Amino acid sequence: MMHINLTTLCVRLCLITTLGISFYSCKEMVNNTPEEETAAAASEAVLLDPSAFKQTIDGKETDLYWIENQDIKVAFTNYGGRIVGLWVPDQDGVMTDVVVGMAGVQEFADASEPYFGATIGRVGNRIANGKFTLDGKEYQVPTNNGDNALHGGDQGFQYKVWDARQPNAHTLMLTYRSPDMEMGFPGNVDVKVTYSVTADRELKMEYEATTDQTTLINLTNHAFFNLNGEGSGSILNHSLVINADQYTPVDSGLIPTGTLDSVAGTPFDFTQEHSIGERIETANEQLTFGKGYDHNYVLNTTGETLKPAAKISGDQSGIVMEVFTEEPGLQFYSGNFMESKNTFKTGAKDDFRTAFALETQHFPDAPNQPEFPSIVLKPGETFTSTSVYKFSVTKT
Repeated sequence: MMHINLTTLCVRLCLITTLGISFYSCKEMVNNTPEEETAAAASEAVLLDPSAFKQTIDGKETDLYWIENQDIKVAFTNYGGRIVGLWVPDQDGVMTDVVVGMAGVQEFADASEPYFGATIGRVGNRIANGKFTLDGKEYQVPTNNGDNALHGGDQGFQYKVWDARQPNAHTLMLTYRSPDMEMGFPGNVDVKVTYSVTADRELKMEYEATTDQTTLINLTNHAFFNLNGEGSGSILNHSLVINADQYTPVDSGLIPTGTLDSVAGTPFDFTQEHSIGERIETANEQLTFGKGYDHNYVLNTTGETLKPAAKISGDQSGIVMEVFTEEPGLQFYSGNFMESKNTFKTGAKDDFRTAFALETQHFPDAPNQPEFPSIVLKPGETFTSTSVYKFSVTKT
């Protein structure tokens, strides 16, 4: 007689309900063993109320959107171009939400951490003192991270309402026009980000941008992941590999010094598999500056085709995420500034180091570092970049 995991069956039935209308808890529908309850704890279906994502902000309507394909399902809101949640099967087939997020637009807007799941721009990461020079003219971006500008300034793309279009059930296209001098950046910039999911459990992110004046572009997505599931606890036992022999060390304000240092012999060496927490408390100036890992890695292989950047595994779920990108850098952030001030859609708090980010992008402070790959975009050019996050499970 074939054994059916009732938790798995129930969660899958819940997920099959009308494309994202809501998830309903199935606890009352089955009598699970304690082991099954434990396995399902981090992935229990939660109520997502579509009305909580409907607001009018700056004259534009926000909403909740879903894309799915086989065993992957992703919820978005066009407020900030955010990933609200991402569900894939764990090693037992239980659908598990591996991206932390809020229960509605207002919760995102009020969060002390503004970047949960957001599409980031115009310039991801930090710009020293918020200043840069283009064609001999100096520009100023509002500083919102100590003395520096972070992720496009205090009113970056994470607070904008994007125009959304769904050509099919697998794809969400988000567009936004950033007007000339928004956050101090020159030029009217048209941005398009296409999020899609494949039958191979891949989330694909395709970025495009054009401008009518010389400007800067460094786009990324700031999803916070926990591969054991939102609210499942620490990410320190996740196992990580990063395909980078070098990283960009920073000063106390987390601005790169301009050098490319070898990771060999340091806690930053993830060329072989290590857990995130294995060396995070090592006495190391760079770890002190970042309060953990908050550093850009110089990827070994970049170019026109997607190349492997990182591979990370959840220690409880067996879920594996591989990152592929055309970008030259990968920012690894170990959730060091999470302070239990915000409540996720499961009711869990954003406790210290309970989620991580792997952001594909150009290097921090690139406009002020002439040796770094350029992020200058000129009229007549089209910025394009693709990154893929692929999910699987460990083999048992």
